[in-house]
Amino acid sequence: MVLTSATAKKETPPVESQTSDEATSTLRTVFGFDRFREGQESIIADALAGRDLLAVMPTGAGKSLCYQLPALLGRGLTIVVSPLIALIENQVAQLRTHGVIASAIHSGRPRAENIDDWRAAVDGRARLLYLSPERLMTPRMIKALSKLAIDRFVVDEAHCVSQWGHDFRPDYLGLNTLKAHFPKTPISAFTATADAETRQDIADTLLRPAASVRVFGFDRKNLRISVLQKITDKSQLINCVKSFPSVSGIIYCLSRKDAEKNTEVLCDAGFSAATYHAGLDQEKRSDVMKQFMSGDKKIIVATVAFGMGIDKPDIRFIIHHSVPGSIEAYYQEIGRAGRDGLDASAILLYGKSDIMRRRRLADKSQSAANVRDRIADIASYCEGKICRRRALTRHFGEESKPCGMCDNCLNKTSAAR
Repeated sequence: MVLTSATAKKETPPVESQTSDEATSTLRTVFGFDRFREGQESIIADALAGRDLLAVMPTGAGKSLCYQLPALLGRGLTIVVSPLIALIENQVAQLRTHGVIASAIHSGRPRAENIDDWRAAVDGRARLLYLSPERLMTPRMIKALSKLAIDRFVVDEAHCVSQWGHDFRPDYLGLNTLKAHFPKTPISAFTATADAETRQDIADTLLRPAASVRVFGFDRKNLRISVLQKITDKSQLINCVKSFPSVSGIIYCLSRKDAEKNTEVLCDAGFSAATYHAGLDQEKRSDVMKQFMSGDKKIIVATVAFGMGIDKPDIRFIIHHSVPGSIEAYYQEIGRAGRDGLDASAILLYGKSDIMRRRRLADKSQSAANVRDRIADIASYCEGKICRRRALTRHFGEESKPCGMCDNCLNKTSAAR
């Protein structure tokens, strides 16, 4: 299940150079941290040195700080490309709590607010400007940005440019001309999940040949992972949720209809649940997001439109009510649980009928053969008997010891008694 590529970019070896005293001071005075987390310091050093870079960091490792901090130390503007309005709003709101002026332009805001934020970026008051890919790559925006002093472009959730990711976000493919439009401006790409093939895709699409590539591991030791045979009785989902009383969780469904149906099932059973999918209007989605972040709603039943980059550290469980489209997508989604480092659970309800649905959807994909291969990988993972965590890290080219707490490890322990 490990994907390899003879031409894949090699990981950049660790460097001895440290970030500047100014960076360390900014870490403490602006962001409130006494020290850098693993990987942050070398990535920030690359950014401050003006290198193109690709950073693969596990969810919760603090990747946003790796481009936000250098932006505050630069002389010009940092452009951050982000796939979701909710993700943009979440990051801008966090920066403003730290006293950092950050701008955002997207379709979910009033035109007057977009104009005000553009002016803040142009006159130098804002050091970061967040844009969606489709807004960035318009000829009008490219022309306007070419007149500004831009320190760096940052592509967040960069796996969306790859051959498996752009089915979720097709507009990311347009970023392949970014380095041609701005040949002297460094580009940073960040993601939490990318195997060797995907890393190669990202590098080829976005970065120059001498780019720094840094990968900081995939093992999530606090996640208890299990795969259950899916049954049609709605009691299975209810019983799964009952095992996580009064805590926050996300339930992923394949379709909007499934999400709405399962929300109704949970609400009828007395749970605090709400639906989230791209078919809801922006006001409704924002309201659901706010209720989840505040704890007023404990459970979100959603399609893949929910969760990317959401900084809620106390999500205790992720349930996949249907099989994800790939191991990469699955690992990205379960990584939203336990970001505070405490124990969390990931449960996948596996049914062969879901695999068939996925295959039918694959036939409509822009890269059908590749998508079918990834569906085969996730099916093999679900049916496999080795440690779940070990199977996942091995897929990304990393070896780990049996976790001792997934369903396969526990079944072997039980059978040995």
